[in-house]
Amino acid sequence: MTVTSPGTPRHRAPGTDDALPLPAADGSVAQWTARYTHAVMDTFGPPQRVLVRGEGPYVWDADGVRYLDLLGGIAVNSLGHAHPTLTAAISAQLGTLGHISNFFASPTQIALAERLLAIADAPEGSRVFLTSSGTEATEAALKLTRRHSAGARPRVLALEGAFHGRSMGALSLTHKQAYREPFEPLPPGVEFLPFGDADALRAAFAHGGDEVAALVVEPIQGEAGVRPLPPGYLALARELTTAHGALLVLDEVQTGMGRTGRWFAHQHPHIGGGVRPDVVTVAKGLGAGFPVGAAIAYGPQAAELLGRGQHGTTFGGNPVAAAAALATIGVIERDGLLDHVTGLGERLRERLRSTGNPLVREVRGEGLLVAVELDRPVAARVAADALAAGFIVNPCTPTTLRLAPPFVLTDDQVQPFVDLVAALPADLAPEETA
Repeated sequence: MTVTSPGTPRHRAPGTDDALPLPAADGSVAQWTARYTHAVMDTFGPPQRVLVRGEGPYVWDADGVRYLDLLGGIAVNSLGHAHPTLTAAISAQLGTLGHISNFFASPTQIALAERLLAIADAPEGSRVFLTSSGTEATEAALKLTRRHSAGARPRVLALEGAFHGRSMGALSLTHKQAYREPFEPLPPGVEFLPFGDADALRAAFAHGGDEVAALVVEPIQGEAGVRPLPPGYLALARELTTAHGALLVLDEVQTGMGRTGRWFAHQHPHIGGGVRPDVVTVAKGLGAGFPVGAAIAYGPQAAELLGRGQHGTTFGGNPVAAAAALATIGVIERDGLLDHVTGLGERLRERLRSTGNPLVREVRGEGLLVAVELDRPVAARVAADALAAGFIVNPCTPTTLRLAPPFVLTDDQVQPFVDLVAALPADLAPEETA
């Protein structure tokens, strides 16, 4: 299918003589890193590399070195880098209408909301709140829970190992103490339950269940090491939240938009068991690199919780972001990428398991969200060595390598990484970690 922007531009796009140049890419990685340390806040530490361009699943740094991007901007670049359909859609929309305030609407905004409701299989009366990021989508979902029962339900349940974002509201749902402690006190009322523990979930509702506003969970925890919820957990969650009048909120910021081979991870029968949530949050892969997110509220009971003036966002739903998301959905459908993600993910996990390297304890995941679990805490060292060899992966825990590559990756392109894993020293010692 061809993705085009609605409407016809009134003016031609500026010619090259009118274009301002991008910052010059000359200079080494070391030179750019030195400039970074003097200009950018030190919230991420020194950059591992300074990247200057990308194509498909590959990126190049300022020294001209090529890397296979097996992290995809942390599950963002679903179409790889510089995808022609995506770049054309963004350029066409920006050349027609770039930004408007939320006093107005655009055809792309409305069309995107309709498409999200369709792929989410949302019932009549459902609505979408468009945002610029996953954290913003989480904030919208958290506000929905506060509005549920007019604030008479003070409890919000989340899971140990959860990551839902870094803003104050989203951080209150995020479990890792190192993220939380510098900013406490956080918004109150959040209780963390043991991950995947059905008995703990039952107990949380057995005592004060009618005071629970919502249960917020990731179908597969990404930051905690690509940990899928056990089969039956979401079905039990749906049963308990329904019985006690609480909302079931699924964070699909990382797992949504085809990452697992379905539009949403909870649509897999072995993960979701056919449940219909009340709210689903998405972002990351939704725009394939362009900042866009959404909170999808299922049915009028959830969709009507936020009234006029009770929430807002400057850039959420802007025409360019909406065009990027529509293009992303269109390419995934046109090129059969859901099936490709399923097949390639299965083959990749099997190849990694079959390396026979005793350092690899387990390979798990769904689609192209994959974890390589090592038998000792050497993930940071392995990731550093992989980078030096031309592969970008993420040590999301001391023992876990996370892969979330572009959907356009091929078997041949990923095989050299499998070979690298097979050749990892089986006696790599923990004290050698970076």
